[in-house]
Amino acid sequence: MTTELVPTPAGDARITWHRAAAPKAVLALGHGAGGGTAARDLVALAAALPARGVTVALVEQPWRVAGKRLGPAPKTLDAGWTPVAELLAGGGLPLVVGGRSAGARVACRTGAATGAAGVVALAFPLHPPGRPEKSRAAELLESGLPTLVVQSAADPFGGPAEFPELPAGHTLVPVPYGSHGFEVPKRAPMGQDEVLELITGAVGDWVLGLL
Repeated sequence: MTTELVPTPAGDARITWHRAAAPKAVLALGHGAGGGTAARDLVALAAALPARGVTVALVEQPWRVAGKRLGPAPKTLDAGWTPVAELLAGGGLPLVVGGRSAGARVACRTGAATGAAGVVALAFPLHPPGRPEKSRAAELLESGLPTLVVQSAADPFGGPAEFPELPAGHTLVPVPYGSHGFEVPKRAPMGQDEVLELITGAVGDWVLGLL
């Protein structure tokens, strides 16, 4: 595991590399607005996918690198992500961009322009909790790239059943149990490790299927 700082108009972003021995693709993943790259799904993907030939680059937004507690406006998030994705796209391997929550929105908005081959949207925040009329579906539907959505059934930002019909090239993988952070309640028939294996397996299969 190594780290690298990348200058952006919003400040320095930080890549934490989890490299495959014989990489076939790079998966760049951004974090949400309320946390960093230590989120359980991001950590699980960084641990599991290099063995399958996918290098994982966990990208920390400039506001997190600078030690700030609150994320900036969407345009600033995009500005802090785009140069990183462009750098990775120029590395000679197919690039898939993605992230969780706010990071998924950034990847959907910017993926096509940065040369990515696809988007992985983890816990896409379809709407604010309790406000289904404030839909953000357009960002997802108009990503312009093959897009994988991995969504918990109990996500207050929108469960799988709330999503509109997805266009060709978009795939929705429902996670039977779990919160917005894919945390599984103790009463669930599936344990936390099983849910994370479901997520890493689905993402790995999908990314490799793009190649």
